[in-house]
Amino acid sequence: MKEQSNNNTELDKDLVRRVQQGDKSAFDLLVIKYQHRIIQLVNRYVKDPSEAQDVAQEAFIKAYRALGNFRGDSAFYTWLYRIAINTAKNYLVSRSRRYSDYQVDIQDAEQVGNAPQLKGMDTPEHLLMNDEIVAVIKSAIEKLPEEMKNAIMLREFEGMSYEEIAQIMECPVGTVRSRIFRAREAIDKKLNPLLD
Repeated sequence: MKEQSNNNTELDKDLVRRVQQGDKSAFDLLVIKYQHRIIQLVNRYVKDPSEAQDVAQEAFIKAYRALGNFRGDSAFYTWLYRIAINTAKNYLVSRSRRYSDYQVDIQDAEQVGNAPQLKGMDTPEHLLMNDEIVAVIKSAIEKLPEEMKNAIMLREFEGMSYEEIAQIMECPVGTVRSRIFRAREAIDKKLNPLLD
């Protein structure tokens, strides 16, 4: 398994080198290799499948443009993963700005008020508490050391197994377990005062 991971990493490094030397077809191979994983990742943030594909494509374009600066400090997929996450988050921010500018017709608002799925909406206090919890979790994750942050993101947001994370992060499974455990502990520590 470790040997396969090393071969995979070496193949990626070779393809990246070829792209950096001007071989555009080498980047096509990287896209083919990772497109499904990146689309799945983006789908966790962007629920509309066609929009998710657009965001994933934009992430690959950004990666291609930035590949000249890729030094190989982390695995290619880990680097691409970060670009895809940031692209998805930026997309959601820009989309929320667009929707907040949208004017609702009074008659539409009355129709929405009658929608059965909205009848059981949480109270404003509850919604505010949920927003606060999400903000605390995001803030706690952002403050984690890079290795812990990557491990918890791959586990919780990508749904990867410990073995897959170990391959991506090029470290033993035990190290991955430890990083995830410590990351969860740090998040819990920030969250507990809010939940008490």
